[in-house]
Formats: sequence, structure tokens, C-alpha cells
Amino acid sequence: SMGLFAKQVQKKFSRAQEKVLQKLGKAVETKDERFEQSASNFYQQQAEGHKLYKDLKNFLSAVKVMHESSKRVSETLQEIYSSEWDGHEELKAIVWNNDLLWEDYEEKLADQAVRTMEIYVAQFSEIKERIAKRGRKLVDYDSARHHLEAVQNAKKKDEAKTAKAEEEFNKAQTVFEDLNQELLEELPILYNSRIGCYVTIFQNISNLRDVFYREMSKLNHNLYEVMSKLERQHSNK
Repeated sequence: SMGLFAKQVQKKFSRAQEKVLQKLGKAVETKDERFEQSASNFYQQQAEGHKLYKDLKNFLSAVKVMHESSKRVSETLQEIYSSEWDGHEELKAIVWNNDLLWEDYEEKLADQAVRTMEIYVAQFSEIKERIAKRGRKLVDYDSARHHLEAVQNAKKKDEAKTAKAEEEFNKAQTVFEDLNQELLEELPILYNSRIGCYVTIFQNISNLRDVFYREMSKLNHNLYEVMSKLERQHSNK
């Protein structure tokens, strides 16, 4: 019997041969409009998903940078704020809360937006592999069909050859059709899942921003008050 490697080489060769025949119009290629549409939707979905994932990661990185720089500015203000000045104690609390607020925002964005997106895009590679596999099995199926037709139409009929060709054809057909059917059922479900994913992520982002800006606004008012105290304390000098 042929070694596994030799078998794979032969498989690749006969697939390549089959594709050449199809391009030359010498062999009929199986077309499946429904699958083509689903696959096209999938590739678009994948491209959109990866783009959004990348943008969300960049967004989170920017929040981390803002958090760090905001923290540094606050800490420096605290360092240079003399203990004899009014509002010294309040400032400590503001600096502390400012850091906590940024940290909470950063952690929840990572969890509720970036990680959710990560889980969503993780499904694509396995599906992509199965679409490629279906493509290979389709070529095998077409090849087996054309071989069977050739054997059946031969001038000299050969029962054994015909039986073997029929068996090969039935096997190739079953393998292809099972895979095709699975993908036809799964791809539309996956495609529709993008809506739920986008809704979840952007509702989460909206809520998180809302809480963050609202709380940050309160802290800003407190900081303004501290500065007003300092101004009043030194207004006569």
C-alpha cells in the first residue's frame, strides 16, 4: 500500500489536475449559491470583527495611557501642595479617588469590551479551516464524479473498475455533503451572532463611560473647590 505521504502528494496532484480541467471548462464544477453567499458573509464578518477588535485594544491602551498621565499630574500636584495650604486633606482624597476611578474604568473596559470581543473573534480560525477543508473535499468529490463518468463511458466496460469508481464517488460525496451541510447550518447562526456581540460591547462601553464621566465630574468639582479655598486663603497677599 502507498505511504501516507505519497497518498497526500497524489491527492494534491489530482486536486490540482481537477482544478486545471475545471478552469479549461473540460470538467463541471459543483456550484452552491447558498454556500457561496454564507462564505462571503463569513469573510466580511471576520474582517469587520478583527478591525473592531484591533480598535478596541487601541482604545484600551489609550485609556491606560490617560490613566497613567492623569495619575502623575495628580501626584505631582499633591507633592507641591504645601501642608499649610487650605484643602490639603481634601486633595489627598481627590488624588486617591481619581486613581481608583481610572483603574475601575480600565479594568471593566478590558473585561466587558476587549475580552468579549476576543472570545467572539476566536471562533473564526476554526471555521475558516473548515471552509478550506470543504473546498478540498469538493474538488475530491468533483474528481471522483468525473472519474466515474469516464469509467462508465469507456468503450470497454470494466465491472470491477466501475464498482470501485462508484464506491469512491459515494464516499467522496458523503464526506463533502456532510461538511457542506454542517457549514450551511452553522454559518448563518454565526453571522447573526455579530449583532448580539456589537450590542453587548457598545452598551457596556456606553454604561462604563457614563459612570466614569459622572463620577469624574464630581471629582472635578471637588478639585475646583480645593483650588478656590487656596485662592481665598491667599487672596489678601
